[in-house]
Amino acid sequence: MNLNNDIKKILVTNEQIEARCKELGEQIAIDYEDKKPILLSLLRGSIPFVTTLSKYISIPLEFDYMKASSYHGGTSSTGNVAISVLPASKLEGRHVIIVEDIVDTGFTLSTVVKILKSYNPASIEIASLLDKPSMRKVDDLKIKYNGFVVPAEFVVGYGLDYNELYRQLPYVGVLKEEIYNK
Repeated sequence: MNLNNDIKKILVTNEQIEARCKELGEQIAIDYEDKKPILLSLLRGSIPFVTTLSKYISIPLEFDYMKASSYHGGTSSTGNVAISVLPASKLEGRHVIIVEDIVDTGFTLSTVVKILKSYNPASIEIASLLDKPSMRKVDDLKIKYNGFVVPAEFVVGYGLDYNELYRQLPYVGVLKEEIYNK
């Protein structure tokens, strides 16, 4: 089975992702100089993005993670956000950058931000590889470090999955509808 055959079109190439992560990482290093931020990745989809992004951040930083999901195996957010892993780091007074693979409805990130605010961090910002603003249902989200704006299509690759498959693709592509409409 070749997963590439399930892709209708490639939206963002590996080279584009690498170049954009370099730009974002360099900006984060400037913005957080002398602040030692925590990159808080949302598992599992953000793993490739946080790995690529962090190699371009030249200042001291820490890593932590949360596990949050609102898809539950489907192709769109259910609006019901499940949090199964909370950060282990002490966040009080710290600068937190939430690292996410994609923001569409905003339900997951809105819930995560509310939870993190209860830890009294110095600041919370969002870095997202992909943004689907046409799908947004939550108005109060600001993505400070935005990789790419994508259309309202079901995308996979570079950490994004469908039924836990396709995460390892080195690009972001649109999944053929016949794959998820079976």
